[in-house]
Amino acid sequence: MTTDTPARLLQLLSLLQTPREWPGGELAERLGVSRRTVRRDIDRLRELGYPVQATKGADGGYRLVAGKAMPPLVLDDEEAVAIAVGLRAGAGHAVEGLEEASVRALAKLEQVLPSRLRHRVTTLQAATTPLTSGDGASIAPETLTVMASTIAGRERLRFAYRSGDGTPSKRLTEPYRLVSTGRRWYLVAYDLERDDWRTFRVDRVTEPFATGARFVPRELPTGGAAEYLRQSMYRRQETYEFEATFAAPADFVAARLPRWFAPPEPLDDHSCRLRSTVSDSVEWLAVRLALVDCEFTVRRPSELAACVRDMGARLSRAADGRRG
Repeated sequence: MTTDTPARLLQLLSLLQTPREWPGGELAERLGVSRRTVRRDIDRLRELGYPVQATKGADGGYRLVAGKAMPPLVLDDEEAVAIAVGLRAGAGHAVEGLEEASVRALAKLEQVLPSRLRHRVTTLQAATTPLTSGDGASIAPETLTVMASTIAGRERLRFAYRSGDGTPSKRLTEPYRLVSTGRRWYLVAYDLERDDWRTFRVDRVTEPFATGARFVPRELPTGGAAEYLRQSMYRRQETYEFEATFAAPADFVAARLPRWFAPPEPLDDHSCRLRSTVSDSVEWLAVRLALVDCEFTVRRPSELAACVRDMGARLSRAADGRRG
Protein backbone atom coordinates (compact mmCIF):
# COMPACT_ATOMS: atom_id res chain seq x y z
CA MET A 1 0.00 0.00 0.00
CA THR A 2 1.29 3.46 -0.98
CA THR A 3 0.61 5.80 1.98
CA ASP A 4 2.58 8.78 0.65
CA THR A 5 0.03 10.89 -1.27
CA PRO A 6 2.46 12.62 -3.72
CA ALA A 7 4.11 9.31 -4.56
CA ARG A 8 0.71 7.67 -5.02
CA LEU A 9 -0.46 10.48 -7.32
CA LEU A 10 2.63 10.01 -9.48
CA GLN A 11 2.02 6.28 -9.63
CA LEU A 12 -1.63 6.86 -10.55
CA LEU A 13 -0.65 9.36 -13.22
CA SER A 14 1.86 6.93 -14.69
CA LEU A 15 -0.88 4.30 -15.00
CA LEU A 16 -3.36 6.73 -16.57
CA GLN A 17 -0.84 7.85 -19.19
CA THR A 18 -0.99 4.34 -20.66
CA PRO A 19 -3.52 4.61 -23.55
CA ARG A 20 -6.33 2.49 -22.08
CA GLU A 21 -9.29 2.79 -19.73
CA TRP A 22 -8.66 1.75 -16.12
CA PRO A 23 -11.54 0.39 -13.98
CA GLY A 24 -11.63 1.95 -10.53
CA GLY A 25 -11.25 -1.41 -8.85
CA GLU A 26 -8.10 -2.25 -10.81
CA LEU A 27 -6.55 1.11 -9.96
CA ALA A 28 -7.38 0.60 -6.28
CA GLU A 29 -5.76 -2.85 -6.38
CA ARG A 30 -2.64 -1.55 -8.15
CA LEU A 31 -2.24 1.30 -5.64
CA GLY A 32 -3.25 -0.70 -2.57
CA VAL A 33 -5.97 1.79 -1.54
CA SER A 34 -9.76 1.95 -1.50
CA ARG A 35 -11.90 3.01 -4.45
CA ARG A 36 -12.86 6.12 -2.48
CA THR A 37 -9.19 7.09 -2.21
CA VAL A 38 -8.83 6.56 -5.98
CA ARG A 39 -11.73 8.94 -6.59
CA ARG A 40 -10.15 11.58 -4.32
CA ASP A 41 -6.80 11.19 -6.12
CA ILE A 42 -8.52 11.55 -9.49
CA ASP A 43 -10.05 14.82 -8.27
CA ARG A 44 -6.60 16.04 -7.19
CA LEU A 45 -5.17 15.28 -10.64
CA ARG A 46 -7.99 17.23 -12.25
CA GLU A 47 -7.25 20.20 -9.98
CA LEU A 48 -3.62 20.04 -11.21
CA GLY A 49 -4.79 20.29 -14.82
CA TYR A 50 -4.81 16.66 -15.91
CA PRO A 51 -7.95 15.93 -17.99
CA VAL A 52 -9.10 12.62 -16.49
CA GLN A 53 -12.34 11.35 -17.98
CA ALA A 54 -14.64 8.98 -16.08
CA THR A 55 -17.21 6.64 -17.64
CA LYS A 56 -20.04 5.07 -15.67
CA GLY A 57 -21.48 1.56 -15.74
CA ALA A 58 -20.21 -1.95 -15.18
CA ASP A 59 -17.43 -1.49 -17.72
CA GLY A 60 -16.69 2.11 -16.72
CA GLY A 61 -13.41 3.50 -15.53
CA TYR A 62 -10.89 6.31 -15.91
CA ARG A 63 -8.64 7.42 -18.72
CA LEU A 64 -6.52 10.45 -19.58
CA VAL A 65 -7.77 12.46 -22.57
CA ALA A 66 -6.42 15.39 -24.54
CA GLY A 67 -6.92 18.73 -22.80
CA LYS A 68 -6.39 22.41 -23.53
CA ALA A 69 -2.87 22.48 -22.06
CA MET A 70 0.05 20.07 -21.85
CA PRO A 71 0.51 18.96 -18.23
CA PRO A 72 3.76 17.35 -17.05
CA LEU A 73 4.37 13.78 -18.22
CA VAL A 74 5.63 10.93 -16.08
CA LEU A 75 8.08 8.73 -18.00
CA ASP A 76 9.64 5.45 -16.94
CA ASP A 77 13.33 4.78 -17.59
CA GLU A 78 12.82 3.07 -20.97
CA GLU A 79 10.51 5.83 -22.26
CA ALA A 80 12.88 8.61 -21.21
CA VAL A 81 15.85 6.90 -22.89
CA ALA A 82 13.87 6.30 -26.10
CA ILE A 83 12.76 9.92 -26.36
CA ALA A 84 16.23 11.31 -25.63
CA VAL A 85 17.89 9.03 -28.21
CA GLY A 86 15.33 9.99 -30.85
CA LEU A 87 15.69 13.71 -30.24
CA ARG A 88 19.49 13.48 -30.16
CA ALA A 89 19.61 11.60 -33.47
CA GLY A 90 17.36 14.12 -35.18
CA ALA A 91 19.09 17.16 -33.74
CA GLY A 92 22.53 15.92 -34.77
CA HIS A 93 21.56 15.75 -38.45
CA ALA A 94 19.16 18.69 -38.86
CA VAL A 95 16.31 16.51 -40.07
CA GLU A 96 13.71 18.54 -41.93
CA GLY A 97 10.81 19.31 -39.62
CA LEU A 98 12.82 19.08 -36.40
CA GLU A 99 12.75 22.70 -35.27
CA GLU A 100 13.93 24.66 -32.25
CA ALA A 101 11.04 23.43 -30.08
CA SER A 102 12.36 19.87 -30.35
CA VAL A 103 15.83 20.99 -29.31
CA ARG A 104 14.37 22.81 -26.31
CA ALA A 105 12.55 19.61 -25.37
CA LEU A 106 15.83 17.69 -25.57
CA ALA A 107 17.55 20.31 -23.39
CA LYS A 108 14.84 20.04 -20.73
CA LEU A 109 14.86 16.25 -20.77
CA GLU A 110 18.64 15.88 -20.53
CA GLN A 111 18.74 18.41 -17.69
CA VAL A 112 16.68 16.12 -15.45
CA LEU A 113 17.90 12.71 -16.65
CA PRO A 114 19.69 10.78 -13.90
CA SER A 115 23.35 10.08 -14.68
CA ARG A 116 22.65 6.35 -15.14
CA LEU A 117 20.07 7.12 -17.87
CA ARG A 118 22.26 9.77 -19.48
CA HIS A 119 25.01 7.16 -19.79
CA ARG A 120 22.57 4.73 -21.43
CA VAL A 121 21.47 7.39 -23.93
CA THR A 122 25.08 8.20 -24.86
CA THR A 123 26.03 4.53 -25.19
CA LEU A 124 23.02 3.69 -27.34
CA GLN A 125 23.51 6.66 -29.63
CA ALA A 126 27.21 5.86 -30.08
CA ALA A 127 26.28 2.35 -31.22
CA THR A 128 23.61 3.54 -33.66
CA THR A 129 24.03 4.83 -37.21
CA PRO A 130 20.93 6.87 -38.17
CA LEU A 131 19.66 6.97 -41.76
CA THR A 132 18.58 10.59 -42.21
CA SER A 133 17.13 12.66 -45.04
CA GLY A 134 19.44 15.61 -44.42
CA ASP A 135 22.71 15.94 -46.33
CA GLY A 136 24.33 18.56 -44.12
CA ALA A 137 27.17 18.18 -41.67
CA SER A 138 26.59 16.33 -38.40
CA ILE A 139 26.74 18.28 -35.14
CA ALA A 140 26.88 17.41 -31.48
CA PRO A 141 23.39 17.49 -29.91
CA GLU A 142 24.97 18.96 -26.76
CA THR A 143 25.88 22.07 -28.78
CA LEU A 144 22.24 22.56 -29.76
CA THR A 145 20.93 21.99 -26.25
CA VAL A 146 23.33 24.56 -24.76
CA MET A 147 22.22 27.08 -27.40
CA ALA A 148 18.53 26.34 -26.87
CA SER A 149 18.92 26.75 -23.10
CA THR A 150 20.59 30.16 -23.46
CA ILE A 151 17.90 31.31 -25.90
CA ALA A 152 15.12 30.26 -23.54
CA GLY A 153 16.89 31.77 -20.52
CA ARG A 154 17.98 34.98 -22.35
CA GLU A 155 21.56 34.23 -21.36
CA ARG A 156 24.69 35.34 -23.20
CA LEU A 157 26.51 32.61 -25.10
CA ARG A 158 30.25 32.33 -25.73
CA PHE A 159 31.75 29.91 -28.27
CA ALA A 160 34.63 29.24 -30.65
CA TYR A 161 33.82 29.61 -34.33
CA ARG A 162 35.49 28.58 -37.59
CA SER A 163 34.56 30.62 -40.67
CA GLY A 164 34.10 29.19 -44.16
CA ASP A 165 37.77 29.81 -45.03
CA GLY A 166 38.92 28.15 -41.79
CA THR A 167 39.67 31.33 -39.80
CA PRO A 168 39.17 30.69 -36.03
CA SER A 169 37.61 33.24 -33.68
CA LYS A 170 35.97 33.59 -30.28
CA ARG A 171 32.43 35.00 -30.15
CA LEU A 172 30.33 36.49 -27.37
CA THR A 173 26.69 36.70 -28.41
CA GLU A 174 23.13 37.32 -27.37
CA PRO A 175 21.46 34.24 -28.95
CA TYR A 176 18.11 34.90 -30.58
CA ARG A 177 16.87 31.80 -32.42
CA LEU A 178 17.98 28.47 -33.85
CA VAL A 179 16.85 27.86 -37.44
CA SER A 180 16.91 24.53 -39.30
CA THR A 181 16.97 24.56 -43.11
CA GLY A 182 16.59 20.78 -43.31
CA ARG A 183 20.29 20.47 -44.26
CA ARG A 184 21.92 22.49 -41.49
CA TRP A 185 21.27 24.30 -38.22
CA TYR A 186 22.01 28.02 -37.93
CA LEU A 187 22.15 30.31 -34.90
CA VAL A 188 20.84 33.84 -35.32
CA ALA A 189 22.48 36.02 -32.66
CA TYR A 190 23.68 39.53 -31.86
CA ASP A 191 27.50 39.57 -31.87
CA LEU A 192 28.54 41.87 -29.01
CA GLU A 193 32.14 42.38 -30.14
CA ARG A 194 31.12 43.22 -33.73
CA ASP A 195 28.07 45.20 -32.54
CA ASP A 196 25.82 43.68 -35.20
CA TRP A 197 23.54 40.75 -36.00
CA ARG A 198 25.17 37.59 -37.34
CA THR A 199 24.22 34.07 -38.44
CA PHE A 200 26.44 31.13 -37.49
CA ARG A 201 26.53 27.61 -38.91
CA VAL A 202 26.18 25.42 -35.84
CA ASP A 203 28.41 22.67 -37.26
CA ARG A 204 31.27 25.22 -37.18
CA VAL A 205 30.70 26.02 -33.48
CA THR A 206 32.80 24.44 -30.72
CA GLU A 207 33.09 24.97 -26.97
CA PRO A 208 29.65 26.57 -26.45
CA PHE A 209 29.45 28.08 -22.96
CA ALA A 210 26.50 29.68 -21.17
CA THR A 211 27.97 32.69 -19.37
CA GLY A 212 25.11 33.20 -16.90
CA ALA A 213 24.85 36.90 -17.86
CA ARG A 214 21.25 37.85 -18.66
CA PHE A 215 20.18 40.23 -21.43
CA VAL A 216 17.08 41.91 -22.83
CA PRO A 217 16.44 40.56 -26.37
CA ARG A 218 17.01 43.07 -29.17
CA GLU A 219 14.66 43.46 -32.11
CA LEU A 220 15.75 41.85 -35.36
CA PRO A 221 16.24 44.32 -38.23
CA THR A 222 13.86 42.35 -40.44
CA GLY A 223 10.98 39.92 -39.91
CA GLY A 224 11.61 36.68 -38.09
CA ALA A 225 14.76 34.64 -37.66
CA ALA A 226 14.09 32.44 -40.72
CA GLU A 227 13.65 35.47 -42.98
CA TYR A 228 16.76 37.12 -41.59
CA LEU A 229 18.74 33.93 -42.25
CA ARG A 230 17.44 33.73 -45.81
CA GLN A 231 18.45 37.31 -46.55
CA SER A 232 21.82 36.83 -44.88
CA MET A 233 22.58 33.74 -46.97
CA TYR A 234 21.61 35.50 -50.18
CA ARG A 235 23.92 38.38 -49.36
CA ARG A 236 26.89 36.09 -48.67
CA GLN A 237 26.54 33.52 -51.42
CA GLU A 238 26.12 33.54 -55.16
CA THR A 239 22.50 33.09 -56.11
CA TYR A 240 21.49 30.83 -59.01
CA GLU A 241 18.30 31.12 -60.98
CA PHE A 242 17.85 27.83 -62.78
CA GLU A 243 15.35 26.02 -64.97
CA ALA A 244 15.01 22.30 -65.60
CA THR A 245 12.37 20.01 -67.08
CA PHE A 246 11.58 16.55 -65.72
CA ALA A 247 10.03 13.52 -67.40
CA ALA A 248 7.73 12.94 -64.44
CA PRO A 249 4.51 14.45 -62.98
CA ALA A 250 4.85 17.64 -60.94
CA ASP A 251 3.70 16.04 -57.67
CA PHE A 252 6.31 13.26 -58.07
CA VAL A 253 9.10 15.81 -58.52
CA ALA A 254 7.88 18.14 -55.75
CA ALA A 255 7.90 15.27 -53.21
CA ARG A 256 11.59 14.66 -53.91
CA LEU A 257 12.86 18.22 -53.75
CA PRO A 258 13.81 20.36 -50.72
CA ARG A 259 10.89 22.36 -49.35
CA TRP A 260 12.52 25.72 -50.07
CA PHE A 261 12.43 25.12 -53.87
CA ALA A 262 9.61 26.73 -55.83
CA PRO A 263 6.92 24.17 -56.80
CA PRO A 264 7.31 22.63 -60.27
CA GLU A 265 4.86 23.64 -63.00
CA PRO A 266 3.01 20.81 -64.80
CA LEU A 267 3.58 20.72 -68.56
CA ASP A 268 1.31 17.70 -69.06
CA ASP A 269 0.41 14.55 -67.13
CA HIS A 270 3.91 13.14 -67.55
CA SER A 271 6.30 16.10 -67.39
CA CYS A 272 6.91 19.36 -65.52
CA ARG A 273 9.17 22.40 -65.41
CA LEU A 274 11.05 23.68 -62.38
CA ARG A 275 12.11 27.32 -62.11
CA SER A 276 13.65 28.34 -58.82
CA THR A 277 16.40 30.31 -57.10
CA VAL A 278 18.96 28.81 -54.74
CA SER A 279 21.91 30.16 -52.81
CA ASP A 280 24.36 27.28 -52.88
CA SER A 281 26.97 25.62 -55.09
CA VAL A 282 26.12 24.32 -58.56
CA GLU A 283 27.58 20.96 -57.50
CA TRP A 284 25.05 20.65 -54.68
CA LEU A 285 22.22 21.70 -57.00
CA ALA A 286 23.26 19.13 -59.62
CA VAL A 287 23.17 16.37 -57.02
CA ARG A 288 19.76 17.47 -55.72
CA LEU A 289 18.26 17.39 -59.23
CA ALA A 290 19.74 13.95 -59.88
CA LEU A 291 18.24 12.64 -56.64
CA VAL A 292 14.73 13.22 -58.01
CA ASP A 293 15.39 9.87 -59.75
CA CYS A 294 13.93 10.52 -63.19
CA GLU A 295 15.10 11.88 -66.56
CA PHE A 296 15.67 15.65 -66.52
CA THR A 297 17.13 18.37 -68.71
CA VAL A 298 18.88 21.52 -67.47
CA ARG A 299 17.72 24.56 -69.46
CA ARG A 300 19.78 27.19 -67.60
CA PRO A 301 22.25 28.38 -66.39
CA SER A 302 25.07 27.08 -68.55
CA GLU A 303 27.37 26.41 -65.57
CA LEU A 304 24.76 24.07 -64.05
CA ALA A 305 24.38 22.22 -67.35
CA ALA A 306 28.17 21.88 -67.59
CA CYS A 307 28.36 20.59 -64.01
CA VAL A 308 25.66 17.95 -64.68
CA ARG A 309 27.46 16.93 -67.90
CA ASP A 310 30.82 16.54 -66.13
CA MET A 311 29.26 14.71 -63.20
CA GLY A 312 27.50 12.30 -65.56
CA ALA A 313 30.74 11.60 -67.40
CA ARG A 314 32.58 10.89 -64.13
CA LEU A 315 29.83 8.51 -62.99
CA SER A 316 29.89 6.70 -66.33
CA ARG A 317 33.66 6.26 -66.13
CA ALA A 318 33.32 4.99 -62.57
CA ALA A 319 30.70 2.44 -63.64
CA ASP A 320 32.93 1.26 -66.54
CA GLY A 321 36.03 1.10 -64.36
CA ARG A 322 37.79 3.70 -66.53
CA ARG A 323 39.78 6.77 -65.51
CA GLY A 324 39.35 10.19 -67.08
